[in-house]
Amino acid sequence: MPTFFLRLTPEEVAARKRRNVWIALGLVAFIVLLFTTTFLRMMHNQKVAHQANAAIAAAAPATAGQGAMSPPSTVSGQ
Repeated sequence: MPTFFLRLTPEEVAARKRRNVWIALGLVAFIVLLFTTTFLRMMHNQKVAHQANAAIAAAAPATAGQGAMSPPSTVSGQ
């Protein structure tokens, strides 16, 4: 079976190139959006984790004398 190739006119080639450029720009914009969203969410999560750790650290001295965090006992002696 013979293979036939279509010859594109210069206008069709130019239209294809414009279409490809817009598709590429759309993909780049989508990748930038995903990167930015991920980065901002990670920064927010780190901020929340830092605040939680600071709150735990601030509360730890107040409860240290109450035996809330006593070290495990060890049995030694034979």
